[in-house]
Amino acid sequence: MSDDDLWTNRRAPDADAFEALARAAFATLPETFRSLCGDVLIRIEEFPDEDVIEHFDLDSPFDLLGLYQGVDRIARGAEPAGPAFVFLYRRPILDVWSEGEETLRDLVVHVLVHEIGHHFGLSDADMHAIEDAAC
Repeated sequence: MSDDDLWTNRRAPDADAFEALARAAFATLPETFRSLCGDVLIRIEEFPDEDVIEHFDLDSPFDLLGLYQGVDRIARGAEPAGPAFVFLYRRPILDVWSEGEETLRDLVVHVLVHEIGHHFGLSDADMHAIEDAAC
């Protein structure tokens, strides 16, 4: 089979396949990192909504790959809080993936780690170590 034949019938993953990929990627992250999130909900959206675009003053909806929203377990302590969400923006992620050399899984791991990691104040070095452990 030629390289051209490999791509003849390929398509970008739809929202359901993308969500399955994201959940599998999240499951590969170290338990200590995942436990910071509590019962985080991973949501797949095509693009950030207008409020997010305005809040971050984005030039394009393709400028944001993901977003963590919620109160982390450290900040809330024993107090119950609403759910935490990691939004993964499918179309911007696919756009970056189509231009690069990373696998889609590795890119999704990167976005998950960085969205969650920035929220918890982790350093770039800490986040790279977590990514390396997951890949």
